[in-house]
This record gives sequence, structure tokens and C-alpha cells, in this order.
Amino acid sequence: MTSITEGGLVFLFPDDWAASKYDAWTCYRKRFQKIGDSKAVDILALTPASEGILWLIEVKDYRRNRRQKEIPIVDEVAHKVRDTLAGLLAASVNATVDEEKQFARKCCRSRRLRVVLHLEQPEQTSKLFPGPFDPANVQLKLRTLLKGVDPHSRVVDRGSSPALLGWQVELAP
Repeated sequence: MTSITEGGLVFLFPDDWAASKYDAWTCYRKRFQKIGDSKAVDILALTPASEGILWLIEVKDYRRNRRQKEIPIVDEVAHKVRDTLAGLLAASVNATVDEEKQFARKCCRSRRLRVVLHLEQPEQTSKLFPGPFDPANVQLKLRTLLKGVDPHSRVVDRGSSPALLGWQVELAP
């Protein structure tokens, strides 16, 4: 299994998948990020070639700290998806790290794009500090905003079985 740690979570992908922490790529950090305020999703995951699906996975973990940004979370995710897709095209041609270039080329050959917001929230809420987001509402807004990329975008957490999507998520040690 391919393992990627993002914050306090570990994402485990099957052996026949290819997965990468896109926001750590040299091409993104040293080149593409410098174009305006370019953003990136956290993880890219490719299913086997027979399926041809590219998963763009953004991870938000608010179990310990509340969200501080003023931009709506849906707008932030859409911005990251847009910039990641543009960055992948640039990396497929101009990346200086061969592994990144090859991965980007595989991504560009995908037959289908899927977007997932992995949203962890505090388990216990109170009247003073209610859960910050209604996942169903966020998912509806995300699907509306990203319908040209993935009209079936998903909002998941560890409890809503991301394993149904093909990977597992565990708490980092």
C-alpha cells in the first residue's frame, strides 16, 4: 500500500494505485506556486489504467483547531482544484524532476476526474461551539461549483467510509 500522511491523518492507497502529495512537488513549490496566488490540493491519486480515474483530494482537519480563513471552504477547494489542474499540465511538460513529470503525464491521460474534500471535524460539539460545517451542504455547494470538473464531488470523513472510494484513512501515530 502507498501511504501518505497529511496533518494528523494517514491515507492508504491500494498497491495498484499511484498516489502523490502534490503540494510537496518541487515543480509546484519552486515554479508554479510563484504564479500569483496559486494553490494546490493535498493528494493526487490515480486508479489503475483500466479505470483511468484521477482523484484530487483536499484534506481539512478541524478536530483540534477551528477554521480561521475568511474565504468560504467551497471557494478555497475550487481554487485549489483549478490551480492543481493547471499545474499538472505545466508539470507534464516542464517539470525538472522526472518522477513528477511522469506522474503529471499519467494524470493528464486520465479519462475521468473526481474531487474529494476529506473534512474532519470535532467529534463533540456544543451549543457554544457547534460543528462548523454541515457536510451535506458543503457537498451540494461543491458539486454546484465544480460541476464542470466533477458533478459528483464528495465530502467525506473517516466515519463516512472513504474506503468505499478505494482508499483507507487512519489517524497518524
